[in-house]
Amino acid sequence: MNYMFEAGFLGTRAPFFMDMVTLIVAGLPLLVAAAIFFAKIKKYTLHASAQSVIFIVSFIVVGYFEYGVRLGGGYETFVKDTSVSHAYVLWVLMIHIVIASITLLLWTAILGLAYLERKKQRLPGSNSAFHKKIGIGTFVGIVFTSLSGIWVYLLLFVY
Repeated sequence: MNYMFEAGFLGTRAPFFMDMVTLIVAGLPLLVAAAIFFAKIKKYTLHASAQSVIFIVSFIVVGYFEYGVRLGGGYETFVKDTSVSHAYVLWVLMIHIVIASITLLLWTAILGLAYLERKKQRLPGSNSAFHKKIGIGTFVGIVFTSLSGIWVYLLLFVY
């Protein structure tokens, strides 16, 4: 697993695994938007499959990220070379973690509820408006998770 800590490919101080995770996180809103588009054109099975795959891959990416941070020495190791105030970086990181955690809970809930409704053959149906409302909230959370994750990356490895 030494490759994880070799120089990244984005031209910053970040190791390879941080560049990889950041690239995936940056693209996540686009992937989710594409999956939402499938529902908009009434391709519900494709929508469900795409959302499930994106969720599972995202979960794996977060695990890869956490593994890399722990193996790499933790937060202190990555924050030591930034010229930005460590208090500010920590504040931004905490905002990112809160947004990401709430978004993960919403995304998990909406997928679970959709699975149950689909199993009962009630989708699309009476809960579709609720599903759409929570889905929009989840998408907004994914966008803010992505933006705040990029912000943390820039603070740690660019500035």
